[in-house]
Amino acid sequence: MDSREQQLMELLGITARTLTHLTASMTSMSFELLRSEDTVTRAAGKRMIDRMATISTGLDEHWRLIGELTGVPLAQEEVETVLEIQLLNPPSTVVPLTS
Repeated sequence: MDSREQQLMELLGITARTLTHLTASMTSMSFELLRSEDTVTRAAGKRMIDRMATISTGLDEHWRLIGELTGVPLAQEEVETVLEIQLLNPPSTVVPLTS
């Protein structure tokens, strides 16, 4: 494999890893939305989780193809995961958004 092909393979891997992390982050945020007392917000969180599951399935295929191209099989589950940082104490006041 020449250097250009190697660079393209590296770019594919970086792109897939970034998309995997983005999907994990959005899914995590969606689970937070499910904690809301507002029914519309909870419904939006549920829909987003369903959408992220569909995207995740596509990413599994992406990782399978990258594994075939590189000769190194790598499942999405084996990719470095994003660590979720949780606040110990939620803010005591809510700051309103201004337009």
